[in-house]
Amino acid sequence: MFLGRISSYHHALLLISFLVVSTAISSSLSWGVINVKNKFAGRQRSLFDFKDHDTRRHLSLLAAAVDLPLGGSSRPGGLGLYYAKIGIGTPSKDYYVQVDTGTDLMWVNCIQCKECPTRSSLGIDLTLYNVEDSATGKLVSCDQEFCYEFKGGPLPGCTANLSCTYLEIYGDGSSTAGYFVKDVLLYDRVSGDLKTSSANGSVIFGCGAIQSGNLDSSNEEALDGILGFGKSNSSMISQLASSGKVEKMFAHCLDGVNGGGIFAIGHVVQPKVNMTPLVSNQPHYNVNMTAVQVGHDFLNLTIDLFEQGDQKGTIIDSGTTLAYLPEMIYEQLLSKILSQHPNLKPQTVHDDYTCFQYSESLDEGFPNVTFHFENSLIMKVYPHEYLFAFNGLWCIGWQNSGMQYKDQKNMTILGDLVLSNKLVLYDLENQAIGWTEYNCSSSIQVLDERTGTVHLVGSHYISSACHFNTKFIMILILLATLLHYPDS
Repeated sequence: MFLGRISSYHHALLLISFLVVSTAISSSLSWGVINVKNKFAGRQRSLFDFKDHDTRRHLSLLAAAVDLPLGGSSRPGGLGLYYAKIGIGTPSKDYYVQVDTGTDLMWVNCIQCKECPTRSSLGIDLTLYNVEDSATGKLVSCDQEFCYEFKGGPLPGCTANLSCTYLEIYGDGSSTAGYFVKDVLLYDRVSGDLKTSSANGSVIFGCGAIQSGNLDSSNEEALDGILGFGKSNSSMISQLASSGKVEKMFAHCLDGVNGGGIFAIGHVVQPKVNMTPLVSNQPHYNVNMTAVQVGHDFLNLTIDLFEQGDQKGTIIDSGTTLAYLPEMIYEQLLSKILSQHPNLKPQTVHDDYTCFQYSESLDEGFPNVTFHFENSLIMKVYPHEYLFAFNGLWCIGWQNSGMQYKDQKNMTILGDLVLSNKLVLYDLENQAIGWTEYNCSSSIQVLDERTGTVHLVGSHYISSACHFNTKFIMILILLATLLHYPDS
């Protein structure tokens, strides 16, 4: 989910709401307010910082690979997002969280929340986190290092009994507000080919007390929270890496055909992936796009189109369902696609989607779209990936970012529409990202840095509904067996 800018009016309303709520909360629970910033923002790095970096680097040599089971799908006509199951607390409880590379923060809905969802149409059981129910859970105070890093310095008026609070506003206008806690995160450590063993590490995450927009109880396809895999020190992977639990490297392969897929933390050795450097000084996973090709034709674009204002490069974001392109790219792309069939009668659906009737083969009737990036890396998107079925029509998944983000009309965000059916590798240690087309229903090979051995990590599709069906089938089999062999 991209943390983009929203209109100043809505931003002001949300900020005022949060300040009012924060004041009310602080009077009863003594919480403080912090801002999110990078670790060394506003201060010079000390010799201790450099040594601390080396210590974390050496710890990573002992890091283990992690297998994170996935659920969900990328199709806009379906769920349109991917989620994982994690365990939190002692004793551990299961939480289903959206996997999102477009944000840093990990958070789950908490017991104090009145507007948080308590049920979901996804066939999963939602759980509200309660720090008092966990033997290892504790509040994070505003005078701790985590808060200092977020603020970039001491918080005015902070005392030891004031908790860290947060406010996160997403690009679609949804927001989450709450306080930080620290607890044990349970995950599956790779222990052999398609085998895992239980492991854990302590992480700081948000306890959501106030949700709005698509995050509140009005969302039928609700989850317990969001698992941010962003670049900052506050993300889950950065926290686990700093303690030597995992490497600062992960990969996902989102299965656009069957749903679910592969998500692994660690060094992927197979398949081989070509890489492109991340754009420096950007908060997200930004890369340099150099050209756009439709079929055999390259669009007529200027190089500076991809570098407008503060936003440089193309954002790779697993939390975004579709793909958002600058108006100049979008209009040329749409024209090229529709020109393949002059007799098509496009119609606009829900004010955003260009749709049409078509009964023949998509891949034979429409062109591939290929994005070119620095270091000769390409990303090819096939017609069956960028076209999706809706009410008897085929709709185009490409979106005009100028219609979505008025103040950033040249923003380029590539979401699950184009990331699906590809293994995408994020190397935070070397500040690079890469991908290759792959069968996301298969497996990948990951290196265990502790032993030097290579293990297979396979695909998953998690769903409580599926578990229920399996149990139901087993009961039917048992009943059938009893009926077939009646007592003599």
